[in-house]
Amino acid sequence: MPSTLDAIDTKILEILQQDASLSTADLAEQVGLSQSPCWRRIQRLREEGYIKGTVVLVDRQKLGFTMQIFAQLKMTALNDEDRARFNRAIEDIPEITESYAVFGEMDAMLKVLAPDLSWYQDFIFSTLLKLPGVVDVRSIVTLADSKHTTAVPLHVRALR
Repeated sequence: MPSTLDAIDTKILEILQQDASLSTADLAEQVGLSQSPCWRRIQRLREEGYIKGTVVLVDRQKLGFTMQIFAQLKMTALNDEDRARFNRAIEDIPEITESYAVFGEMDAMLKVLAPDLSWYQDFIFSTLLKLPGVVDVRSIVTLADSKHTTAVPLHVRALR
């Protein structure tokens, strides 16, 4: 069972979400701890699942993926085996960076990185429509990023 986060744990997570390349010594200084207790807290946050991994964020546009598209998929009714086949197929397609089951008229939503519209059109017919259970694809092409973050809010904000 995960422990409750205190103010120092929260500060550690806040800082690491902005720059995970900091040394433990630099992080410890920013949160007001010595290096060993800071390192132990980081290890505990990993063990308890608060920290899922450490990655490098790559600029997709520098690699030629100038378009970001949300593909909404309409699916036939899938049994458990077909759903597992669909999920395995999604995992094997690197241009699909996120996948969600959704409520509503459509059944799944994928975030797809594409170099251009012509490539994406081919991708729909050669890849998306061949996925298990997919019968229709609707696409939302983004024009610009107005906000993009990987940081998770560390507190639930009171709205009333």
